Amino acid sequence: MTVTELKKEQEPKAGGFGLVAWLRWGWRTLTSMKTALILLFLFALGSVPGSLLPQRGVEPDKVALLYEQNPTLAEWYDRFQLFDVFTSVWFAAIYLLLFTSLIGCIIPRTATYLRELRRKPPAAPKNLSRLPHTASFEADMTADEAARRLRGLRFRVVTGDGWVSAEKGYLRETGNLFFHVALLGVLFAIGFGSLFGYRGNVLVVEGDGFANTVAAYDRYMPGSQVSAESLEPFSFQLADFNVAYQVTGDKRGQALDYTANLKVSDTPGAPVRNFPLKVNEPLEVNGTQTYLIGNGYAPIFKVTDGKGQVAFEGPVPCLIEAKATMTSGCVVKAPDAQPSQLGFLLRFLPTSVPLTDGTYASAFPGVLNPEVQLIGAFTGDLGMRSGRPQSVYELAPPEAMKKLTPLVMGTNVPKPLAVGRSVDLPGGAGKLEFTGVKEWITLQTAYDPGRVPALVSAGTAVVAIAMSLMIRRRRVFVRVKDGTVNVGGLTRTEGSAAGFAEEFADIVKVLSAGEKDVR
Repeated sequence: MTVTELKKEQEPKAGGFGLVAWLRWGWRTLTSMKTALILLFLFALGSVPGSLLPQRGVEPDKVALLYEQNPTLAEWYDRFQLFDVFTSVWFAAIYLLLFTSLIGCIIPRTATYLRELRRKPPAAPKNLSRLPHTASFEADMTADEAARRLRGLRFRVVTGDGWVSAEKGYLRETGNLFFHVALLGVLFAIGFGSLFGYRGNVLVVEGDGFANTVAAYDRYMPGSQVSAESLEPFSFQLADFNVAYQVTGDKRGQALDYTANLKVSDTPGAPVRNFPLKVNEPLEVNGTQTYLIGNGYAPIFKVTDGKGQVAFEGPVPCLIEAKATMTSGCVVKAPDAQPSQLGFLLRFLPTSVPLTDGTYASAFPGVLNPEVQLIGAFTGDLGMRSGRPQSVYELAPPEAMKKLTPLVMGTNVPKPLAVGRSVDLPGGAGKLEFTGVKEWITLQTAYDPGRVPALVSAGTAVVAIAMSLMIRRRRVFVRVKDGTVNVGGLTRTEGSAAGFAEEFADIVKVLSAGEKDVR
């Protein structure tokens, strides 16, 4: 063999990086503390759109309004699931990765922590004067006496031939570990609540009732383990709804209080009880909570068709267009009108006032001078019998809207209608009458079995992180020889040396209690 061949034989060969190596590297990366912190940050960041944008599960009316005002932007929001942040695919991916990362962090840290608990403090160094904190005093004291006094200060103590080693502050790592376990508990509680809980939204007009059944909800979002039989069988009727407004000053028109007076029956046949439903004061029946999340106006209309028959009569929930004045847009549909269906676009003004340019606007959100503006009246097929679901805030689908015949539009729009007033449609097509005003509320009913575990986990996390930040890991060593007691101390927590100086002085006082000549 030549020298060149021998050198090539001795050269190290490049190691392969196969599937197992890639999986091992991926697991180490995912379960590192750095990755866990990044995922925790992304988890918090991903929750921001859920707070800034209306969510379908909470405010479906605001989502519908955004689609009406800016359909292109709303479509982009929907494309990225920003109207359903907490049930989106990308949020679930962050959630699952964080869950896995925390498990990967906790398991090895727990093993290390248990080993640390079993480990005894190290023997005292021979030269204590080299430690950051030292003291000495003359005393007729044995190592066993020093150990006894340190145990009284709740130190873990080990003794030897003329020396004592003591350590304290193990709860710091306990707090650190429990903080991570509590975070895992929060994620587990959220997941458990998503599987075995449900949420539902419903709009209720004054005088109407609601029964907690799947069919009664406008939007129902059950967990995968929830059935229709799981729902608590309560019911209630909305007797009335009251809003108190600020009537003077710079904050005139600001809502001060909302109260929905309910007549509740906890179970079928149970006695009816009165319950004032307020914001952040939900109705609770056996763990199922009903929250007040929105309100608006439902003007009452009566539509008479061209044959003189009443084609529609009742309250119509309107979509709020301006929250400050509660100006609302309304859609009235009369699919049973003869000889042709009728549809109306209207604007409700709770406190109508005329403007200098001849138009009208609402000056106050309360009902002081309610009037209704007729924006447009149409006749034709509204597309309600096509079998496709249709929004109550939309007169007709775009393709059907193009085929409708306008009866009232533009310059021939009449003045606003006061309560009890009506407007006749051209060509004897019918009549629209404004007969009164009711209010509506939107409610969210939620059952979340993970709510209490999440609260307990969050509280544990707060206590645990406080322990981790406030408790110092520290060691104290004592050597007794020829009537001289030497004491040394140091901390094992970075940045806590200054705080330990005072504690070390107190420890020395306890050790030298009744002795003199402390140096």
